[in-house]
Amino acid sequence: MSDLDARVSDLDAVLDAVGPRLRAARSARGMTLAEVGAETGISESTLSRLESGGRKPTLELLLPLARVYRVALDELVGAPETGDPRVRFTPVHRDGRTYVPLSRRPGGVQAFKMVIPPGGEPDQKVHEGYEWMYVLEGRLRLVLGDRDMTLAPGEAAEFDTRVPHWFGAADTRPVELLVLFGTQGERAHLRARAGG
Repeated sequence: MSDLDARVSDLDAVLDAVGPRLRAARSARGMTLAEVGAETGISESTLSRLESGGRKPTLELLLPLARVYRVALDELVGAPETGDPRVRFTPVHRDGRTYVPLSRRPGGVQAFKMVIPPGGEPDQKVHEGYEWMYVLEGRLRLVLGDRDMTLAPGEAAEFDTRVPHWFGAADTRPVELLVLFGTQGERAHLRARAGG
């Protein structure tokens, strides 16, 4: 196989992997093909063919999708690392929710970005630890013991996870939040510099 054939083969493999990434990104946002089409101007049939591999992705199609899904373009195409100093973490999909780990060190406080699709009924859980969450986008419903509250973007909550709790999207749109979780009950301490 020539060097050119090897490069073409590598490119085909990269393009073949884009469809499943597009489907996973749409699923993580909790969006239908119709909703994505309405926001991007791309037809549902084109979106479906992109996800199934029936149509090759182009930059013209991928740019608006990356914007709507709020992911980097290189994440959609699985681009190799190029010496970029930023740390990239692989999202984990569990129970319909997407977790993006933002910390690597074992033990101590763990940081995550979480995307929760709409739907789901409160099913309170109890476990060891302490949790802090900050809403980035959407509205978060937090059921904490017998309290039921809604947090908007820019609002934060912290609680001992030994208190029965559940949280999810408060309405028909996904909610995005930053979460700090300490398994041994570590609290998030926020410090502000005193004004001069």
